Amino acid sequence: MKKIFLILLVNIFSSSVFGQSAKIEFKDADNTIDYGRVEKNSDDGVRSFEFTNTGDAPLIITNAQSTCGCTVPSYPKEPIMPGKSGKIQVKYNMGVGPIRKTITIESNASNYEGGRIPLKIKGEVYVKEAVNVLEKKKSLISIEN
Repeated sequence: MKKIFLILLVNIFSSSVFGQSAKIEFKDADNTIDYGRVEKNSDDGVRSFEFTNTGDAPLIITNAQSTCGCTVPSYPKEPIMPGKSGKIQVKYNMGVGPIRKTITIESNASNYEGGRIPLKIKGEVYVKEAVNVLEKKKSLISIEN
């Protein structure tokens, strides 16, 4: 009788534990942050993806990788409890040109296939044209016949 009770108790406990799952929901639409058009040296390149664990189990982020070394992600190392929020910070090096980068987050989130979450940043970094005040202005010359 004790064995049956113990087996029944283990089954109830394990089914309730395995029925739990972590889910991650991001504040930004399409998990994308748009830097917009940014002048070089006017911005530190740091942005944050804010998220909430909407599941009923702790959310564990195990890794964050970028498509290149110009984008450095950092993520919470501690589990995010159900109902709590967190931030994944991204630092882009602000090199001149278009910004089109993907950061892949690895987690136990059940609402993404394999717990792999793609985050994207986009925008453009430009160099402001320098105006040389010593340069002569070009004038229109009219030629008379």
